[in-house]
Amino acid sequence: MMKSLRDTVTSTLSPTITNMIRMDHTAVLETFHQYEIDNSPATKKALVNTACIALEIHAQLEEEIFYPAMRAVSADKSVLDKSVPEHNEMRRLIALLRSMDANNPAFDRTFMDLMRDVMHHVADEETTLLPEAERVLGARLSELGAEMTKRRLQLTAPRAGELASNTLRSFPTSSMLVAAGAVLAGTYLAKRAFEGQGYSRSH
Repeated sequence: MMKSLRDTVTSTLSPTITNMIRMDHTAVLETFHQYEIDNSPATKKALVNTACIALEIHAQLEEEIFYPAMRAVSADKSVLDKSVPEHNEMRRLIALLRSMDANNPAFDRTFMDLMRDVMHHVADEETTLLPEAERVLGARLSELGAEMTKRRLQLTAPRAGELASNTLRSFPTSSMLVAAGAVLAGTYLAKRAFEGQGYSRSH
């Protein structure tokens, strides 16, 4: 009974899976936008780490939840067939970036390669795959969004400290305060929503 109520709250708070994917795309593109060649090496490294973690989690969520759901119902699997190889190329570039010092001239070039590949991948998904998902998945969009929300929490929790550290190093003070306020507000609202359903930490 309690698990059912918790799942209901999660479903209510979660966007559809397609809107969640779009929000992920927007967030990582915003991180790309903050990256400039004349940033300090520490800021570059923090921005790259933030983008890389977000991309790794996003790719895993798509591969575990979104792509299998689409493969079961999609008539044209051409975009799906190239999506995982594109993710794997993205992972190769991420591994390269993690092995490099931000002072290395190849660091900028490698991150630009990653940005280019990700933007191409995003364009394919947003023009083809996501509109198709909204046609063929119907009522499952919200259910899959809730499933992705729960899985995201599991994947993000072990890396929360790393994400916070990158954010502190990469944001200007004003942006950092806004971001911190947004995180605190979101945590408070989620807590209130769960408490409103009769939950306590003991559950």
